[in-house]
This record gives sequence, structure tokens and C-alpha cells, in this order.
Amino acid sequence: MVRILIGVVVGLVLAPLAVMGWLRMGHPPVAVADAALPFEQQIVRVPMRARIDKEKPAAAPIQPSEDNYQAGAEIYKNECAACHGYHGKPSDFATHMFPRAPQLWQTHRDGKTVGVSDDAPGETYWKVANGIRLTGMPAYKDILTETQMWQVTLLLANADKPLPPAVVELVNGRTPVAVPVAAAAPAKAVKK
Repeated sequence: MVRILIGVVVGLVLAPLAVMGWLRMGHPPVAVADAALPFEQQIVRVPMRARIDKEKPAAAPIQPSEDNYQAGAEIYKNECAACHGYHGKPSDFATHMFPRAPQLWQTHRDGKTVGVSDDAPGETYWKVANGIRLTGMPAYKDILTETQMWQVTLLLANADKPLPPAVVELVNGRTPVAVPVAAAAPAKAVKK
């Protein structure tokens, strides 16, 4: 019994010391090019999924509309496209990130789903607002307003549906061409 107790105590002391030594010697994979740790995705995904499910908003406070899509597309172009790409134009450096930044305008293998359009809007909103640690995804809650975060969220939630032409231009990486307004005819001089 004494040997078992000594073994447990030694194990409780030596195991943490061995892990600390391994960490201090720089062996863990910390570079993007390094292979992932065993079970790394599962270790991160389980608590992240639980937290998002607990904290995500149940419904959007704004409705999908052409104006909200347009505003969301402008925000996407300025804040998101560098990592998440445009429709038909993936980000050049996203494949060099760890984990890789998802390309939000690419169709999934099922041929129907585009980007995160299969996620609940509250989940996407949570990710935009809070960011995701160690992925490069920043928290936008101190950068964008709540309305702006919902506008980009609703745009992404509806990425698999037809969008207004000006919005399509923006998510294709182009600036929409302004439609010229017809000039008013000059007023005729009134004869006296």
C-alpha cells in the first residue's frame, strides 16, 4: 500500500514537471506550419461549441433587407474578405493560417451550402462579436456596432440565396457601378 501511495505522489509530481520541461524546451507545435497536436481540434471544438450554444442570440434584432445586405457587404469587403475571400476568389493567405480561415463564399461539398449559411445566425453573430482564440479571428464587438455585426451576419446567413446585384458586386470583390441619375431638364425661361 505504501508503494502505491509513493507511486501516486511521484506520478503527481513528475508528470507535471515532465510536461513543463517539454513546454520550456520549445517542443510543442506553435508555428502555423507545424502539425496539430493529437486531438487538438476535439479539445478546442467541444468547449467552443458549448459556449456558443449557451451564449448565442436566439434571433436577429434586424430583418434581412436589401439595405442590410448592402451594409453587410460593405463591412464584409472592408473587414472580412482579406481572410475569408470573395465569391470565386479565395483569400491568398488563408491557406497559410492555422487553422485555415474558412472561405465564406465557397460552396460546400453538398453543392448547396455556401460558407456558414447552414449555421444559425446567432452562432455566426457570436463568432463575429467574440472572435475565436488562436485562429486569427478577431472580436469585433469593440470595432463594429451591434447593428453592423448583425448586418454582416445576415449577409452570410443568406449567402446561398439570391442577393441584390449591388451586393453581388461587393461580394465578388468589385465596387458596384453607380447608376447615373438623369439630369433634370433645364427650366424654360418664362416670357413676360
